[in-house]
Amino acid sequence: MRSATPRPIWRNPWVITWSAIVFVILSVNAGMIYLAIDSSPGLVVEDYYERGQNYEETVLTRQTRNRNLSLQIDVPPRIAIGQPATFRFTATKKTGEPIDADAVTLHAYRPSDIMGDFSISMTKTSTTTEAGAPWYLAKATFPLKGVWDIVVTVKQGDTEHNVPTRITVMGDRASRHAPFPIP
Repeated sequence: MRSATPRPIWRNPWVITWSAIVFVILSVNAGMIYLAIDSSPGLVVEDYYERGQNYEETVLTRQTRNRNLSLQIDVPPRIAIGQPATFRFTATKKTGEPIDADAVTLHAYRPSDIMGDFSISMTKTSTTTEAGAPWYLAKATFPLKGVWDIVVTVKQGDTEHNVPTRITVMGDRASRHAPFPIP
């Protein structure tokens, strides 16, 4: 015969199961909060308000300006980790005459890690395209494999043109690249 004294509530299997589920959920949330605070992905722009003030006007102006230009990046067919890759860039007007650039810079951004980002000045070469436009060259060595966003910036006085492309740096295999539209 059973005694009349009830079992403590904490010994009930349902209470133990639900307590364990709540504990696991709170532990996972605490771990995610710790990782969010401890490691910054660097995806936040510091001057977001200033950049957003005239965004629509800036985009429309850039689109109008870029319609009259032919900006082309030649990406190497194979980009391997730790090995130099040569990027070529040429810029002409739609009429075929070359653009006189003050500075051409290759920026490499790693979407998943701001610590891997770098910039290289592209040098003007004496060789030209069929249209007579000079080639700009840069040798870049990527320290990490994975997806990289390449943006070539052309400065002409106060005017700046950006030409983006996306590449994949592979460890042992050939890479592929897929251009994405210019904003």
